[in-house]
Amino acid sequence: MLSQKAKYAIKALVALAKVPAGELVQARAVSEQQNIPKKFLDLILFELRQRNLIHSTRGRDGGYALARPAAEITIAEIVRAVDGPLAPLPCASVKFYRRCADCKDERTCEVRRIMRQVRDAASAILDNTSLAEAALPNRRRKTVV
Repeated sequence: MLSQKAKYAIKALVALAKVPAGELVQARAVSEQQNIPKKFLDLILFELRQRNLIHSTRGRDGGYALARPAAEITIAEIVRAVDGPLAPLPCASVKFYRRCADCKDERTCEVRRIMRQVRDAASAILDNTSLAEAALPNRRRKTVV
C-alpha cells in the first residue's frame, strides 16, 4: 500500500511540475494548494531534496523547483525515494531484494510468485509514468498495461 508520505510527495512534485521552468514555489503554497500539512510537507521536501529530486533556494524569494525536467522523473522514483521498494515483500523486490528467513525454496514459493506479479504490475505503470505525464489532464495521459 502506498503510504501517505508517498502520496503527498507525488502530489507536491506534480504541483512543482506544473510550474514553468526556472520558477520557484514556496512550501506554503504547495501545502495550501495540495491540502498537505505544512510540517509534514517540510519533512517530505527535505527528503526529496536529499534524493536530488528537487532543489531549494533560501530567502524571501526562495522556494522549491524540480532538480530535473518532469519528463525525466518517474512516479516509481518518487515512491522509492520516500517508501523504498515497490514490492510488497523483500523477496519479490528487484532493486531492494532480501531473502525471506522463513522460505525453504524461493523458486517454488507461491507467495513470492504472486507478490512478484504484483510488483511487476506496479512497476509497469510507475516506472513508465513520468511526472510530466502525471501533471497532464486525465484525458491526455497514456495508458500502460
